[in-house]
Amino acid sequence: MFNRHATLPLWAEKSDSQKLETLHGMMLDLYAYTLAPARHALRQTLLSHTPTDEKERADTAQILAWLETHPHLFHQSCEVGHLTGSGLVLDLTSGKVLLHYHKNLHKWLQFGGHSDYDTDLAVTALREAREESGLPDLQFFPLGESPRLLDVDVHAIPARQERPAHLHLDLRYLLATRLPAQAAPPAGESHLLRWISPAELATLTSEIAPPLQRLIRKGFAAYPEPATIYGE
Repeated sequence: MFNRHATLPLWAEKSDSQKLETLHGMMLDLYAYTLAPARHALRQTLLSHTPTDEKERADTAQILAWLETHPHLFHQSCEVGHLTGSGLVLDLTSGKVLLHYHKNLHKWLQFGGHSDYDTDLAVTALREAREESGLPDLQFFPLGESPRLLDVDVHAIPARQERPAHLHLDLRYLLATRLPAQAAPPAGESHLLRWISPAELATLTSEIAPPLQRLIRKGFAAYPEPATIYGE
C-alpha cells in the first residue's frame, strides 16, 4: 500500500518534486514495516473497545481507518493528526478525579500528551500523567491489572507557532492515586489543579467539553466502594 515510490521514474530522471515524493514514500514504507506490530496491537485494542456514544463510535472508526492510511500515525511527523495517550487520575481515598487547566489550550483537561515514539499509548498516558501531576504513586486502575482502554476521542488542536492545525487521536486510561495531597506539577507544567466529585461534575458542564464529561462519568462508574479497594 505504501510503496508508491516504486512506480515513479528512475532517480536520475526525476524532477525535484518527484524526488521528494520518492523520499516521502520510502519513509512511509519504513514506518509501515517497523510499526506493523504496534499498529496491529492497537487495531485489536480498538476493535475490542465498546464506545458509549455516537461520537466515540465515529472517533474509534476514524482511528481504525487512519491506521491503514497513515503508517506514521504514532509520530508528530503525521501532520494531519497523530495518536496521543492520556490518563484520568482517580483519588482512591475520595473518589474524586483530577483535572488541570491546560496552559496552551486554556481549558480543563485530563493529563496526557504525545507518544514520543512510544508505541503503547497506555505507557504514554502513565508517563505524561506522572510528569504533569507530580503524583509519585500513579498506577493503572483497576489495580494490579493490565491497562484497560477507557475512552477514545478525536479532537482538533488549533494552529500554534509553526505547527498547523491538526487532530489528536486520543486513547484514554484510568489511573489511580492514594496520595492526592502530593500533587505537585513541576516547573513548566500547569499548576492549576482541580479535584472534582460526582456531585460537582453536574455544575461544570459549561466548563468541561462533552467528551471529557463522558470520560469522567466512566471514571466515576469504575470506582468501587473504598472497602473493595483496600480489601476490607
